Parts: sequence; C-alpha cells; structure tokens
Amino acid sequence: MKLYIFYFSPTGGTKHVSDIFCSVWDCEKAFVNLGDLDSDISLAGEDACVIAVPSFGGRVPQFLIPKFRHIRGNGAKAFLIAVYGNRAYEDTLAELNDTAESAGLICCGAGAVVARHSILPKYGAGRPDDSDIQELKHFSGQCKDYFHTETNGSGLTTLPGNRPYRPYATLPITPSAGKACTGCGLCAKKCPVNAIPSDNLRKCDKNACISCMQCVSLCPSHVRRVNAAILKAADLKLKKACSERKSNEFFLPRT
Repeated sequence: MKLYIFYFSPTGGTKHVSDIFCSVWDCEKAFVNLGDLDSDISLAGEDACVIAVPSFGGRVPQFLIPKFRHIRGNGAKAFLIAVYGNRAYEDTLAELNDTAESAGLICCGAGAVVARHSILPKYGAGRPDDSDIQELKHFSGQCKDYFHTETNGSGLTTLPGNRPYRPYATLPITPSAGKACTGCGLCAKKCPVNAIPSDNLRKCDKNACISCMQCVSLCPSHVRRVNAAILKAADLKLKKACSERKSNEFFLPRT
C-alpha cells in the first residue's frame, strides 16, 4: 500500500501538521500539493490518503474544490485534517468529507488541529505544541490501526458542520509590496490563484486574492506585507474569538 498526502499549506502550518500525522505510518508515501494538482492521480483500493487543508472562514479554500476532480479514489480510505488558527473550523471538515467522497474516497477519520494563525500569528503561536503533537500522533495511530483492521470500513457517519455550508467569506486582506521589492517574481510564480501580475509585482488583484499569505511567507526580502491599519482592524475583529486556547478535535468511525 501507499499513503498519499494531499495538502495545501501556504504558510507551512498545515504541512507541518500533516507531517506529524504521517510520521506514525511506516510505508511508502507520496506528497501532493493540492494547489498545484492539475493531472489525474488514481489510488488503489488498498491505498490510504491524508487530506490536509487550512480552514478559511470555516470552509475549505474554495479554489481547491475543483482539484478533487483529478483524484480517483477507487474506494481508498481517507483521513481528513482541517488546520485552523485558534478561532473555529466550523464547516471545514463536513465540506472536506463531502468533497473527498465525491472523489471516490471513504473517509475513515478526521481531525481539526490548531496551528498558528496565518494572518495574525500571535493567535495559536507555538502550536502545535508538545501536547498537540502527542494528541495528533495518538490519533494517527488510531487511524493506522483502523486502516489495517477494518477491511470493510464504511467511513464516518457524522461530523460537525452545517449543510448547506456557511457562506464562504474570508478576511478581506490583500498583501502588497513597496519600493523595496526586488522584483524576483517568486510571489507571482507561487501564488496559487495567480493574483499577482507578473508585470506589476508590487500589486495584487484583490478580487482574485484568497488572503492565504503564501506570498508574504515566501518573500525573500520580507517586504511583502499587509497594511498595518488593516491588520489592527482584523485583530480587533478576531480578538474575542481567538484569545482563548482552543482544543484539537478528532473523529473516528464507530466500530
């Protein structure tokens, strides 16, 4: 069997969480960046996969949904991970479950895991910490045991979330760069939604931008950023919801 890891991790937090989960599995692994997926991948029935995405406004990042058309699940077992920045994950797992099932996967475990907030990193700072890592590895071990022992697993029956899903809305935050921009073009090359024009690298198309902060995290000169006044307003908006430490949540089928 092979373990496929499908992930989208614009600032590294989701990839870190998925790496911790996968460290428990001693098998061949194939890592696939969902944001770059543009050709078909077929899984065998005896394979397993992890699907790890950040929660954007309590939903799966919407540009990822069409990417699942390239996945041929063929009844392989899937384990879902929603990574959120210490606010809430709301409908993310439910939507991810539905989307994975539409690709022919059987969802047999799901976890919502806290990591550092991508826009306001003081929230969830230092997470996943040692306690989170221990919890995540224990959950991964349970998933691994389920995969190897439940040959006819029917998958998860219930997950938190609403159907229809909550309206998709993220913080209206668009990074840009000033005169210190060196014009290396890395931000435009790596932007998952092509929101940065190659002929005007300092700018960003606010209608296309998904506020994933990948361009900020990748900028080698550290000059791409969000306006300080906008960040302050976002902080005020999220302070109440994000200040208290949130817990990880894990779900397995009833056996």
